[in-house]
Amino acid sequence: MIKIIKNAKIYAPEFIGKKDIVLAGGKILYIGENLSPNCCFPIETEVLDGQGKLLLPGFIDNHVHILGGGGEGGYKTRTPEISLTDLTKGGITTVVGCLGTDGTARSMMSLLAKAKGLREEGISAFIYSGSYRVPITTITGDIPTDIMSIEEIIGIGEIAVSDHRSSQPSLEELKRLAADARLGGILSGKAGVVNLHVGDGLRMIDFLFEMIEKTEIPASQFLPTHMNRNPYLFKEAIRYGKSGGYIDFTTSSDPVFWEEGEVKTSKALKTCLAEGVPAGNITFSSDGQGSLPVFNEKRECIGLGVGKCTSLFDEVRDAVLKDGVPLEIALRVITSNPAAVLKLQEKGHIMAGYDADLVLVSEDSLEIDTVIAKGQIMVHNKGIKVSDTFCR
Repeated sequence: MIKIIKNAKIYAPEFIGKKDIVLAGGKILYIGENLSPNCCFPIETEVLDGQGKLLLPGFIDNHVHILGGGGEGGYKTRTPEISLTDLTKGGITTVVGCLGTDGTARSMMSLLAKAKGLREEGISAFIYSGSYRVPITTITGDIPTDIMSIEEIIGIGEIAVSDHRSSQPSLEELKRLAADARLGGILSGKAGVVNLHVGDGLRMIDFLFEMIEKTEIPASQFLPTHMNRNPYLFKEAIRYGKSGGYIDFTTSSDPVFWEEGEVKTSKALKTCLAEGVPAGNITFSSDGQGSLPVFNEKRECIGLGVGKCTSLFDEVRDAVLKDGVPLEIALRVITSNPAAVLKLQEKGHIMAGYDADLVLVSEDSLEIDTVIAKGQIMVHNKGIKVSDTFCR
């Protein structure tokens, strides 16, 4: 079946005006004006009215614990696996899964199987090879071989640095990991990115500056995340971004953390742009399914919650509606930027020949109305159209 979305204002992510768009075979076939389904397409055609709405590229969440996260407080604190609708109701059509602290009870094979399951349910899913620990555990026993031979693997991570939970990797170990990931990427046409969990340690990202200065590995090989976790690391994020590196900010949080120094993601974007960080060097990710402390009104920790992937677009919306960042700039951090950093072909833009990953939002409040993944309507009129495989 052919689908036509009519009368929507399109941000691709740059604004290209009010146009109609034709979808078929999971791809964007054509973008034009005043298209008539009856005369142009004599086969069965579904028309979606985008009047009063904005059409955006599907969102890319580059750091999600799709197999579950947490566990630092014992076995009962392990968070559950993500579900399809946890992602689609947040407009996410492409997800990158990772293991976190626990690379023991949760395996790379299980992570790969989960990504394949999400693909079968209708969205695009990729993974990083490894976890917090160095040396990293791979599927094939070799980093370049993992990246070259397994379609879903696009890099390695999340490797922990500047954190008491890390394996305290040396600079030489990190150099070798980055070199192996880069080689795998070069040979396969993938990104070979090194996704780095940066903790609260005083070393912050000193090793990144040193590695870029003293080796031939470019800054583009690394994607350090959680760079808004405190004001000191955030200053380093600005310095690193201005020097040409990519920086990723985490959207799952709690207002209590903002009061204690964590930089709210929407404000981090505004500040980085004002400080001269190139807009193309910034990405957001949700850290979805990671564990989060829950606080009461007295700021006492009363339990644990789970990071939500819906926070990804919430922070983009806040950047636009509250912090005054232009929509076409704010959108880049969850569309074209991660697509470029991760070398996800035919993702992140609304263009003929690209995947039909699209999100319709209301023009005034930017609330998600419809989500389309590879041409399939997953959410429509704010209602779930494709449900999880298992009822919950």
